[in-house]
Amino acid sequence: MQDVASLVTQAREGRPRAVARLISLVEGASPQLREVMAALAPLAGNAYVVGLTGSPGVGKSTCTSALVTAYRRQGKRVGVLAVDPSSPFSGGALLGDRVRMSDHASDPGVYIRSMATRGHLGGLAWAAPQAIRVLDAAGCDVVLVETVGVGQSEVEIASQADTSVVLLAPGMGDGIQAAKAGILEIGDVYVVNKADRDGADATARELNHMLGLGESRGPGDWRPPIVKTVAAREEGIDEVVEALEKHRAWMEERGVLAERRLARASREVETIAVTALRERIADLHGDRRLSALAERIVAGDLDPYRAADSLVAGLTEG
Repeated sequence: MQDVASLVTQAREGRPRAVARLISLVEGASPQLREVMAALAPLAGNAYVVGLTGSPGVGKSTCTSALVTAYRRQGKRVGVLAVDPSSPFSGGALLGDRVRMSDHASDPGVYIRSMATRGHLGGLAWAAPQAIRVLDAAGCDVVLVETVGVGQSEVEIASQADTSVVLLAPGMGDGIQAAKAGILEIGDVYVVNKADRDGADATARELNHMLGLGESRGPGDWRPPIVKTVAAREEGIDEVVEALEKHRAWMEERGVLAERRLARASREVETIAVTALRERIADLHGDRRLSALAERIVAGDLDPYRAADSLVAGLTEG
């Protein structure tokens, strides 16, 4: 058993091993998870969470690395959660923690962690909300969450980040994909990366046109900016940071940031409650109560909805 209080103290001091152990407790759904979350709760709520999403190959990792460099120049501590596909053999992340951002591996002001999706859809790992809280409580000023790159279903990041950045690149058909995926509805800042390639201006124009279609924004509402970058050379990254800071200021001024964080906490509580309920239902397989309800459904004495109501009532009372 880990000494949670000691780990939290060490994480606050910026010790990467303590942060790693806390996130490992989260990922492994440790019996100490409740103790960890209780210890972190008073310490979290200060980090600015930025999500980066987009199709595979648009340069999310390169852009994330460049943003880390920009924020470090401002003296800010940065945490990175890079969500990777799961290995079909080990269940772990296919790419290592620092393979893609090795330039920052020795920087004590940067913590980088790869997390495996472990079959979770939507571009994020199921443990991402708690891992974000660990980095927040550990004193990170900014937490960058890079999603796995799953295409049309990759919209979950909007529910976990304060600001969502959608990356596109010329020549990849991203405009069509964006229209189909509904991804235009989740972006707060749009980045056309690899802007030194042919077609970058056309991609930006098409994106701007799509953002204008059916637009129902009122005066003072946020209009997502489009920033062109060449992240591999850190070109345009300062403009991305400026756009992020403008969006944060706009949210704080209008109370949107508080609303998003409240909604995020509500979803987290709901997810934990539903997961606990599912686990209790799973424990009923082979239980006489479930078999009895199933027999009544087959006999036509009971419909499945009333049976489910009876089961839920029994679980909540128990």
